[in-house]
Amino acid sequence: MADYVTTINVPIEPRLEPHQVIFRPLVTEKGTHRSSRYNAYAFEVNRLADKDDVRRAVESLFDVKVIRVNVQNRKGKPRRTRFRQGKTKPWKKAIVTLDSEHRINFF
Repeated sequence: MADYVTTINVPIEPRLEPHQVIFRPLVTEKGTHRSSRYNAYAFEVNRLADKDDVRRAVESLFDVKVIRVNVQNRKGKPRRTRFRQGKTKPWKKAIVTLDSEHRINFF
């Protein structure tokens, strides 16, 4: 019996740079409470980014230690202006929990 390894041709996507992963921080009342109580911060991130990309981007941009990353895919909401129906774009939200020694100041 021949011992050999088969390889699967999987296209390798280019890795996103940290400034391409994080679009903006989400500063809301709920997010402010979450940051003060649980040391967790919310960001709008690129829809192509995964948890490892978000972790790498936050650690390099803000110089902090990330413990956990949770992501949510948000649907676009239906909107109407006068006689036209429309929809907002879908987006991805990441909630990043930091180590207790680290903080991010947005203000």
